[in-house]
Amino acid sequence: MPINSTARTDTGCKTTGGDDRRVTLDDVGHGFQADDMLYRHISLALLPCHVYALTGPSGSGKSTLLSIIAGWQTPTEGHVERHGIHRVGWVFQNPHGTACRTVLDHIALPFIAQGNTRSQADEQARDLLKAFGLSQRGRSLFRDLSGGEAQRLMLARGVASRAELLLVDEPTAQLDLNTSQTVNTYLDNVSLSGAIVVVATHDSGTRDACTDVIDLKDYQ
Repeated sequence: MPINSTARTDTGCKTTGGDDRRVTLDDVGHGFQADDMLYRHISLALLPCHVYALTGPSGSGKSTLLSIIAGWQTPTEGHVERHGIHRVGWVFQNPHGTACRTVLDHIALPFIAQGNTRSQADEQARDLLKAFGLSQRGRSLFRDLSGGEAQRLMLARGVASRAELLLVDEPTAQLDLNTSQTVNTYLDNVSLSGAIVVVATHDSGTRDACTDVIDLKDYQ
């Protein structure tokens, strides 16, 4: 079953890991028993600069498939290969930050860990904050952010970590409609660093903000 895909309109995506970076799923299936499978026969290639919406009803195994894609769980059937993937990031549906640390610090610290000076890290962090609509919140403490701002900050930090594979679990599940729409507007920016991004969601707005759709109903 092919992935439903929409054409990208941006040209800002940058790949740094070579053209062979990909995640391939070969006839993957998973379930608790052989006669009680959540899904089966998933054969896909996930590529950089795409944001894949992983959809399906509650209980269909979206979060489990994220773990399988990451290599943290072994599928019941088939196998997954990760090519050129050295760092895997995960953005949870409930944003977790340090209450008394500033927004800028949350983004700058991954850059410092990569060997940048503080001034270099701050400069790169400000660029990311702008990309995620948080330029005016750089000096704010994490505890003072709204739910939507905190979720966008976590997405931006995922980009800052330079993960080649970034998994996002229900980014709008705890947000109201207007806040969810704001997060969805910036979702495509997550892939601009060249990451492969997979977003588990039941939100039609989040699905439509992604470049490709993987519907688990097609694999039952």
